[in-house]
Amino acid sequence: MNPSTNPCCVPDRARLAQLELSRRISHERARVTSGSTEGMVALPGGKFLMGTDYEGGFAADGEGPVREVVVNAFWIDRTAVTVTHFGNFVAATGYRTEAETFGWSFCFRSVAAERDVVEAPWWGKVNGVTWRDAVGPDHPVIHVSWNDATAYAAWAGKRLPTETEWEYAARGGLEQKLYTWGHELTLAGQHMANIWQGVFPTENTGEDGYLTTAPADSFPPNGYGLRNMAGNTWEWCADWFDPTWHITATRTNPTGPPAGTSRVMRGGSFLCHHSYCNRYRVAARTKNTAESSAENIGFRCVRDVS
Repeated sequence: MNPSTNPCCVPDRARLAQLELSRRISHERARVTSGSTEGMVALPGGKFLMGTDYEGGFAADGEGPVREVVVNAFWIDRTAVTVTHFGNFVAATGYRTEAETFGWSFCFRSVAAERDVVEAPWWGKVNGVTWRDAVGPDHPVIHVSWNDATAYAAWAGKRLPTETEWEYAARGGLEQKLYTWGHELTLAGQHMANIWQGVFPTENTGEDGYLTTAPADSFPPNGYGLRNMAGNTWEWCADWFDPTWHITATRTNPTGPPAGTSRVMRGGSFLCHHSYCNRYRVAARTKNTAESSAENIGFRCVRDVS
């Protein structure tokens, strides 16, 4: 497919059900300073070049143009929220995820799938799958929707990052590099992220050591000490998704459009491959509806500096 129109490798409930969701109005983001900063990294904020004009990117996603953006200082989780972290939240609150409420979530090429997603037949709707089915307690929590992630963040005294905060953090102080670690996919033969190797979607050779998710603290950190800002699991952001809003939006602490039908996701996942979903690049972006969940979607939190 043409890279400008190639859809991403993450399904959503709305596509499967062919629903038309009404546009929903978001509220101005409130500052959050009550959460513990244990396991977080303090970032100084400042100016950086956001976006990309990379010719191999997905122009229709709104990856460009490159623009100078200012972001305030903030704290960000060193890793994605793990199964253990999320389990503590559930134990304390009795929270029930949307996958549990719906009774199913999306899984990759599962023989248990009730039916496939037409535009991405390697995805299937699987009954009974929840966040408890993650690989291990130190792995990112998965099968969590944007609504679930937001509920966890509120309980923890944190919030989801804006897309601007996420990209600033993912770049790790590097300017306009293709990946969170530089321009080359591997460094001295070392894999830097958990992505698909082989032929997508039929063969994953697992050269990076993992066929599904990796532990949240695996792979070398970026320049800010953050783990797995590329690959492993997609990470929810606070913003509504729009491919053109940023072109005329404010360049100071932008928070995305005031309304939309889908939320931004960043970072790619273990299912991303250069031949199809080449979105483990630091400026790449995609979207999903707020109630959707899958085995390659997780999140990390931020909080404001007091």
